[in-house]
Amino acid sequence: MAEKSLKPWLRVFLPFAAGYYLSYLLRNVNAVIAPDLTRDLAMSAGDLGFLTSAYLFGFGAFQLPLGILLDRYGPRGVEAGLLTIAAAGCAAFALGTNLTELALGRGLIGLGVSACLMASFKAFSLWFPAERLASLNAAVMAAGGLGALSATTPLAWALPLAGWRGIFAVLAVLTLAAAAGILTTPDKRAVARDHETLGEQLRALGGIFRSRTYWRYAPQTAMLSGGFMALQGLWAVPWLIGVNGCTREAAAFHMLLVSAAMLAGFLALAAFVTRLARAGVPPQRILAVGIGCGLAALALIVSDVGATYLLWPAMGLVFSVTNLSYALLAANFPPHLQGRANTALNLAAFVGAFGLQWGIGVLVDALGAAGLAPPQAFRWSFTALLVMQTLAWGWFVLGARTPADRRRGASADRAAP
Repeated sequence: MAEKSLKPWLRVFLPFAAGYYLSYLLRNVNAVIAPDLTRDLAMSAGDLGFLTSAYLFGFGAFQLPLGILLDRYGPRGVEAGLLTIAAAGCAAFALGTNLTELALGRGLIGLGVSACLMASFKAFSLWFPAERLASLNAAVMAAGGLGALSATTPLAWALPLAGWRGIFAVLAVLTLAAAAGILTTPDKRAVARDHETLGEQLRALGGIFRSRTYWRYAPQTAMLSGGFMALQGLWAVPWLIGVNGCTREAAAFHMLLVSAAMLAGFLALAAFVTRLARAGVPPQRILAVGIGCGLAALALIVSDVGATYLLWPAMGLVFSVTNLSYALLAANFPPHLQGRANTALNLAAFVGAFGLQWGIGVLVDALGAAGLAPPQAFRWSFTALLVMQTLAWGWFVLGARTPADRRRGASADRAAP
């Protein structure tokens, strides 16, 4: 019996978790190799921001068709095919000799890993009972946290041995192996709503974008989740080196702590969010308070007040609560639309991350051209990010004040995991 219950775990969970592990590693790898890219290819801050955010553009651009493909064809074939594209992107990045070639490879990587989390959620909903989904979703996000951890100090140790080109060559092989592993998982299709035509699916998607509830969550997801991805995936390390005077190894260790704190946050949410809701602390309140604490941590970082080894992990810990937005938004839609609602919100996150990651680099260059020294240029750029994030947070908090949104919020709180 134990062997029987273990089989789906081994055959379904582990391959999809491996895919999400690689997705997060590939998202953050440029943060540590940024000094090498700048040196080897004479890149400006704007070039570096554009290059790294090409991943986010490829990822975000595919979210809407992804939701439809997952509903129509299932997670196994969709994710395996996309991971093959990601492997080709890794190989192209390893061989690239200029900004255009590297950006193309980076964009292919983003496109190729765009299904990793959503396909995992879809596969788990097909193969496991509903009462196990919250723990499985938290576990796969923990696998992503391990990928983020791997893209910090361990990557900094490997860099002198293999170089950034060698690292991407290895990642190409690992990504191809992950695609093959997902193809070995058993196939299972959703039973519901096979009669829904492509036109009906698109009209339903349009309904999500016209929803007032969606636009309550989308701005803060774009600015806060997207902003955190922009910092974790690239700009935190240049800030730590250029503003705080850290060595690359010390900056990578900071990011190791951030990723560990984020992983702890995911696990804490999985363990306590339901208990807190029963105790009268709904998920919406956890989301609002957590974001407020994250903004306070970023404000202290920008103001150079407090120990960086504490503030950066604190920001990683509390920004993990932004993932509650997916469950809260999905609870406002019927089950056959929840996958598309989540991919629509994921689109907002990655559009925000793409714009902010590139925009910070452009602003740093512009302020430098205006005569500011690099530390001041970074400080003003991070301040601009903080202002935009605070406005988006205020929009989310004030959105709960209308009677209709209070009713929708209460419904979402009851339905959240």
